[in-house]
Amino acid sequence: MSAQCDVTARRSTGEVMGLFERYLSVWVALAIVAGLVLGNAFPGIFDFLSGLEVARVNLVVAVLIWAMVYPMMINVDFSSLRHVGDKPKGLTVTLVVNWLIKPFTMAGLGLLFFEWFFAGLVSEAEAQSFIAGMILLGAAPCTAMVFVWSQLTRGDATYTLVQVALNDLIMIFAFAPIVALLLGMADVIVPWETLLLSVGLYVVIPLIAGTITRRVLTARGGEAAVRRFTDRIKPATIVGLVVTVLILFAFQGGRILDQPLVIALIAVPLIIQSVGIFAIAYGWSRAWRIPIAIGAPAALIGTSNFFELAVAVAISLFGLNSGAALATVVGVLVEVPVMLALVALVNRSRRWYGESAGVSG
Repeated sequence: MSAQCDVTARRSTGEVMGLFERYLSVWVALAIVAGLVLGNAFPGIFDFLSGLEVARVNLVVAVLIWAMVYPMMINVDFSSLRHVGDKPKGLTVTLVVNWLIKPFTMAGLGLLFFEWFFAGLVSEAEAQSFIAGMILLGAAPCTAMVFVWSQLTRGDATYTLVQVALNDLIMIFAFAPIVALLLGMADVIVPWETLLLSVGLYVVIPLIAGTITRRVLTARGGEAAVRRFTDRIKPATIVGLVVTVLILFAFQGGRILDQPLVIALIAVPLIIQSVGIFAIAYGWSRAWRIPIAIGAPAALIGTSNFFELAVAVAISLFGLNSGAALATVVGVLVEVPVMLALVALVNRSRRWYGESAGVSG
């Protein structure tokens, strides 16, 4: 996650994760239970909600996703791109891993597990849908929670900001083509117009709105004004995440109760992907003698996912009750404990990595 990849990005203060962020997996788990209970108790309500669509975009989910994405976009500072040449090695690592390795390893793991290892445990249609959801997760690097992971590992705040801004800029142009390519390779039919519409709705428009908001707030009170504003709208972000998860599992309730192991099956390749991507980026950074303050955030941004975008696109492409949507939400469930474990690993491996591994990033 991105972990709720948008809640409290802090890049220069001493603030770390709050109660919500630290126990995100707990809140998600509670939302899952509530969704399963409510979906089975009041199916008519959720059938009504599923019908509120325009151009394959569910209006209820669109509002909830916007509540999550918009605050996160306010924290993205494109003026930081003037420092894009300051740490070229670190940016090379993050760009190669995020766009040339991560999406393809995620697709490969999805195919390996659901077409081979788990082939007898799920139907062919379900396997294809889970793979699609994993591909959507793999094509979207974290956008804001990486600030927290960087902070917890004493990462370079300026570099972290630059890599986030650059990855967001690339995501506008690369996300749709990569997703279309990989879904096509997995024999999933992709309606291009829906895919492009989703990127416009959940990346381009919120990014423009967030950039404008940031400029207005900065002009009035600097970074302090930005933090005060995002703190005020934080409850909407939290509600958006929890209610989205609840709704998704309300629709998935019948299938999950019939196949209780399905969440664990999805979680296995997601965890392997996270650990593997971290190992590639972190190991590469050390081998290239990149300082750990650059190497750690360079590795952690790809390990975490922009799950809000993945959830939104999965719903638009495949529907609220699809296996693809379920797979993206399972990504939320497993991400925080995995990321916290990797943060601890970074902090414990400083002697191995070498505090003076290099002098340029």
